Amino acid sequence: MSPSVVVFDVGGVLVDWKPHLAWMDEFGSREAVEAFMDRIDFKARNARGDAGERFEDLANEIDDIDDRRRLASYVSLYSRTVLDAIPGTWRLVDRLIDGGVPIHGITNWSAETWPEGLKVQPRLAEIFGTLVVSGRERVTKPGAEIFRLLCERAKVAPGECVFIDDGLHNVDGAKAAGMDGIHFTGAEALEDELTRRGLL
Repeated sequence: MSPSVVVFDVGGVLVDWKPHLAWMDEFGSREAVEAFMDRIDFKARNARGDAGERFEDLANEIDDIDDRRRLASYVSLYSRTVLDAIPGTWRLVDRLIDGGVPIHGITNWSAETWPEGLKVQPRLAEIFGTLVVSGRERVTKPGAEIFRLLCERAKVAPGECVFIDDGLHNVDGAKAAGMDGIHFTGAEALEDELTRRGLL
C-alpha cells in the first residue's frame, strides 16, 4: 500500500535547531558555549527534557552554581535556538497542503520549550492535523509508543503513513511501528522520495 499521509519530524527537517545560540551572548564564542554544554552533558539532559523532565530540575543536579543558572535559563532563551526554518522543506509542505495530503507531526521536543519555539516559528502551530510532542506525552522516538499514539489520535493506520526524520534511528523506529520512512538528508532528495510515492 502506498502511503497517503505524511508525518514530519520538526527539528532538523522543518526548523534548524542550534542550541549553542542560547548562550552565545554570555560566552561570546561557540567554542566556549560547547565547552559548557559538554561540561554539563547537555545532550543527555536535553533528551531527558524531551522525555518530560523540567529544565529547572535538571539544572538543580549541577554542582557549579553558574552552570546551574545557565541551564535553568535555557527555556527563557530557547527562541534564539530555532530562528531558521529550512526553506526547501517548507516549500514541499505547502505543495502537500495544496495537494490535499494530510500532514501530521511527531517531535522529540520539551513541553517547556515547544511554546517558546512557536513564538518564532508560528506556522508549526498551523500545519499539522495531529501533532505529538514527546515532552507532553513523556514518550520519545524511536520508541513504538509515540508512533502508535500519533496513529490513534490522527485515526490513521501505520501503513498509511510515511514518516520523515533526519535521524535514521527514528526512521527505523517508524518502520518497526509499521510506517514507511524517509531519512531526511535535504529538500531535493525528499522531493524525489515524495514524488516517487505519488504524494507530490
